[in-house]
Amino acid sequence: MKQGLFRYPLGELQTRILPGEMHFVAQLNIQRGLERRKPQDIQSVRQRFDPQQFHFSKIKPGEILFCLTRSPSPHVPAGGQAPAQDGAEPRLPETPNRVLVVINVSPLEFGHVLLIPDPTLCLPQILTQELLHFGLEAVLLSAHPGFRVGFNSLGALASVNHLHLHGFYLDWELLIESAPSKPLCPALNFHLLQGVPAPGFLFYGEGRGLGALARAACRVTDYLVENEIAHNVFVTRGTAPGEPARSAARSGVRVVVWARKSCFGAKEEAAFNVALCELAGHLPVKTAQDFQSLTERSALCTIQKYLLPAPQLSRLQDELVTLLTG
Repeated sequence: MKQGLFRYPLGELQTRILPGEMHFVAQLNIQRGLERRKPQDIQSVRQRFDPQQFHFSKIKPGEILFCLTRSPSPHVPAGGQAPAQDGAEPRLPETPNRVLVVINVSPLEFGHVLLIPDPTLCLPQILTQELLHFGLEAVLLSAHPGFRVGFNSLGALASVNHLHLHGFYLDWELLIESAPSKPLCPALNFHLLQGVPAPGFLFYGEGRGLGALARAACRVTDYLVENEIAHNVFVTRGTAPGEPARSAARSGVRVVVWARKSCFGAKEEAAFNVALCELAGHLPVKTAQDFQSLTERSALCTIQKYLLPAPQLSRLQDELVTLLTG
């Protein structure tokens, strides 16, 4: 902050838990609504990287906190490393050399960072297995159970078309951490998350096999990209599917993928925009008036405007099960 890198001081955010079954966590963040960088003009989920637009090669050196790298290991975890060839040391396939951890200059919560693969690769905002794998590991490596990671696709409120994940701390428990789910493909820990503000496709995993988990989740997001379906992804510690609701156990990670209506040049909502946080039940609100008047019903009405119609979601569910089991 003293170096002038942030657009505004965050301070302690005023927080309300909205009465009701969804346990929405609403936080007043006026400055983010006013000061954040204007989103780029996006017209397609598959839009190409444009070097003329803002991208992360243009950030100030002081915005980079540190670099994550994965050390080679002689041990091969389940679903993780590729087998050795001709006696060579096992290696992780197609893993980027580094992921930068960079401050978000318009933070929505404490410790809001961006996880960015090598910016010189000029990758568009299309989720990759390798970056998601880093995100899963970051959540489990953190000593703080409230560290979350997420992704907004193009057309789902991504403001920069240059590949990145969001990471931030949220001390409040979210319903999606323990909400029940309907098994769709139990062998792959693939479920439909239910009883939450927005039904989503749920994957679950623990420390071993995170590579396989990232691969399965990205098969889903790749399918959505190919079919021009906008989507948001949220990664959080959570209970295994089938465990009692609101169990204290948080031994693994839940990865929730929401397919949703695209927003190309759409007008922003007055109280809050609908992206990865909001679908997960965390509502950064832009104005004091909306913060005080917001109810569970009004929040659900805003969120549901961006959900796929039930028949379309049902068809997509069948297509994804076929994809993953084929």
